[in-house]
Amino acid sequence: MNYKTALGSAIVFTGILSLFILSGFQFRENTPDAQSEILAQAENILDGMTLREKIAQLFIIRANGSYYADDDNEFLHLSRMVEEYQVGGIIFFRGDVYNQAMLHNRLQERANIPLWISQDMEFGAAMRISGTTRITPAMGIAATGNPQWAFEKGRITAQEARAIGVHQIYAPVVDVNNNPDNPVINVRSFSEDPETVGIYATQFIKGVQSQGLIATAKHFPGHGDTNIDSHTALPVIRHSWDRLNSIELMPFRSVIDAGVQSIMSAHITFPAIADDPSHPATLDGRLLNAVLRDSLGFDGMVVTDGLEMQGIAGFYSPGEAAVMALHAGADLMLLSPDELTAIHEVERAVSRGDITEERIEASVLKLLSWKIDHGLFRNAQANVNRISRLVHTRESRLTADQIARESITLVRNNNDILPIRPERFPKVTVIAIANSESGAVGSGFQSRLNAYHPDISFHLYDDRTSSEDLDKAIASARGSNLVIVGSFLPLTTGQPITFRREQRQFVERINRLNKPTVMVSFSSPYILNELPDADVHMLAWTSLGSHSSAAAAALFGASEINGRLPVAIPGLYERGDGYHIPKSALREDHPEVAGLSSEQLYEINRIMQSAIEDSVFPGGIVAVVKDGILAYRQAFGYHDYRKRRQVRTNDIYDIASLTKPVATTAAVMMLYDEGKLSLDTPVSTFFGAYSEGEKAQITIEHLLNHTSGLPAFRTYVDRFRTQESILAAILEEPLINSPGEKLVYSDLGFILLAEIVARVSGQSFDSYLNRTLYYPMGMTDTLFRPRRRGRWTLNRIPPTEIDTVYRNTTIQGEVHDERAYFMGGIAGHAGLFSTADDLSRFAQLLLQQGVYHNKQYLQAETVQKFTRRDDDRMGRALGFDLKSLEGFTTAGSLSSASTYGHLGFTGSSFWTDPERNLSVILLTNRTYPHRKTSAGINQVRSKVMDAVIEAIQD
Repeated sequence: MNYKTALGSAIVFTGILSLFILSGFQFRENTPDAQSEILAQAENILDGMTLREKIAQLFIIRANGSYYADDDNEFLHLSRMVEEYQVGGIIFFRGDVYNQAMLHNRLQERANIPLWISQDMEFGAAMRISGTTRITPAMGIAATGNPQWAFEKGRITAQEARAIGVHQIYAPVVDVNNNPDNPVINVRSFSEDPETVGIYATQFIKGVQSQGLIATAKHFPGHGDTNIDSHTALPVIRHSWDRLNSIELMPFRSVIDAGVQSIMSAHITFPAIADDPSHPATLDGRLLNAVLRDSLGFDGMVVTDGLEMQGIAGFYSPGEAAVMALHAGADLMLLSPDELTAIHEVERAVSRGDITEERIEASVLKLLSWKIDHGLFRNAQANVNRISRLVHTRESRLTADQIARESITLVRNNNDILPIRPERFPKVTVIAIANSESGAVGSGFQSRLNAYHPDISFHLYDDRTSSEDLDKAIASARGSNLVIVGSFLPLTTGQPITFRREQRQFVERINRLNKPTVMVSFSSPYILNELPDADVHMLAWTSLGSHSSAAAAALFGASEINGRLPVAIPGLYERGDGYHIPKSALREDHPEVAGLSSEQLYEINRIMQSAIEDSVFPGGIVAVVKDGILAYRQAFGYHDYRKRRQVRTNDIYDIASLTKPVATTAAVMMLYDEGKLSLDTPVSTFFGAYSEGEKAQITIEHLLNHTSGLPAFRTYVDRFRTQESILAAILEEPLINSPGEKLVYSDLGFILLAEIVARVSGQSFDSYLNRTLYYPMGMTDTLFRPRRRGRWTLNRIPPTEIDTVYRNTTIQGEVHDERAYFMGGIAGHAGLFSTADDLSRFAQLLLQQGVYHNKQYLQAETVQKFTRRDDDRMGRALGFDLKSLEGFTTAGSLSSASTYGHLGFTGSSFWTDPERNLSVILLTNRTYPHRKTSAGINQVRSKVMDAVIEAIQD
């Protein structure tokens, strides 16, 4: 009978239906009348079905969510199973978003009774469907200590699954992972603690059910305490009833009490409590009926684990397995190795009287009721037009990213190696160990590490690696200051999660080098036993999704570490172990993580593009730092107006007068903290020419605050073209005001400050900064005289001017300012080159009150003293500019009164609003091809700052 006819026929209640109503089977519709209507409709459909059709409804067959032509053999097979044999549903394996949705729709069109669609999604929909959101494995979720993340994982997974047409998710794993040698459960379990498993599994189920989908708790009565994989053999668990009831069954009891609607059986024998000690739970009536239904009170749908697994298929024929599973109390048969034979054998068993037709109908009624309850008889099609609004959304990705970061667990940190600082470990070797031949394992981890350290040597040890490759890796490790070993061994059917003999031998070679060593596990936590003497042990749970990025950030202090171990690692750690390390370095991340709107930040793109079209500058970069996040960094335009080389985000710009705060003032602040320089130290201490007259009154503070009385500017280079002669000219320069009388922005005072820094530190100005600040902070592209690095660096530097006066050439890779150029390219007022990334780090250093990478570079009181607004400073701070409180300001109209920063003549600027924990950096070469008025660039600076503040989400 066609199901549409059945739905329209009269409602008739039978004995089976009445028993079914009393069974407590759950629906999305929760009113008694609605449930009665659903059950009545299911009964009417059942009445029109043949016995063979009823049996076929209980079989769920395999399909991949791929594209198939109409005449493809695989599609023809699936069509026959749906149209001719009328199987009850599909379990999808690998596929992608739209191909699976379209195949689902094509098969639903061919089904007389709508298909029930299910899928394994323990790690999010991306466990099976590319293009969806991958979420941390269960054990990593528990490591966060936040059960709400289990709910969110279930919610996001179900939201995406439903959009693609899935009705039932085979998750969560409710097994208690109390056997470290378990080769198949491992990180799929939440914990070795039954209560923890119950709490997190319940939240996951609630998340799934909040989206109207069916969650499936597995693998009943527990797959945790075995060292055999039921995919390849039949495990045996010999525990008594008391033991099972107190550990393995506890989380099942919790999820049943919480309303789980489906449970998957395990292919494991439990001889101490089974009817037949040789029967796996899937085929044992005492376990599925007496224990699950009677003792635990479960009234929902029991699905078998895959019947093709060797725990079943290695001992029973397809027909035997199906008949015995139905006898035992299972409702749905997953992945029979031969569905047609199994259907036929069940039909024969009914005709022989070995199993009743009423038993078959009871399970079919459950499935039909689900199909009606989920609206499949009204419309079984996946709405492909809604997929892009529901699948892999920004919100879902950001949630998955946050879970990944919070799951990172550090259980050893000898000698405070983490967070890793380049100054302490200048050269790092990273070795990824994998059992694969792809050659791509660990590449994501490598790329993220490169964002935090300038000298990373990466080596992959996989199935393709030669002995020569291993020797190169050892040689690299020998020459490094730190070795990071990443274990990328995945959970693989039939494979133990341990190093092979040759891998152990290689790791022992590393151990003998006696180098500081970090081990990161991207899978099983127990793998830490393979390198037990490592100085650092960290767990990242998986290398997929955003976990490689999360692990790299954690290693370098760019995200907080606060995970706690959900299991004990024998001989090493106890459950609950874990270190807390606060975030102390900048991390690049999405704007929303920092409370900014991506859509509203696009206004920056419009501002920059308009300025380029108006020839304010040929190109530039904008970076936004907020709440410790590099939330926006975009490149615009070209190096010059020939438009042959586009600006890239890592390009190096001449930052002109940003040299004053980023170099000179920073150096003075460090010497001030060391007690080697005081703000009231007379400049005459260093220069005898300042020992007489009003010049004797000039102090370091006067130079920083531009109140020394020195003039704003002198050309000098028309007469003097050496550092010594220019410095001498400044020392002879008469004052135009008395010290402290008036603020006159002056380059000359900062030229003197750089010389003072060199004399006090006993090093050249640039060497002191490189050694004490830039290299330790990872600001490796912040430097004077970048041409010395060679052509690769030079190609990253946009030109600043076509000089027709002093140098008669295009200025590229040399300081734009003439005085700094003739002083050798190193001066206190100009000459520094930098990138948006490096300036973002510097801005974050100030926002973190002088701390970066967990190291105190500047005292908090010093940062505050140099950047604050004081009435007696005449509108400027010490070495920093302040937002103008009257009239137009390049700091924007919306920034707070405490905003500080600086401008650079070449078109650079940075403004920091400490009240909003915000910095905005702008790099351009607006002086190219020739210097012009600053009106255009100043408007851009102001508009960009306001656009960022308007993008802050309340």
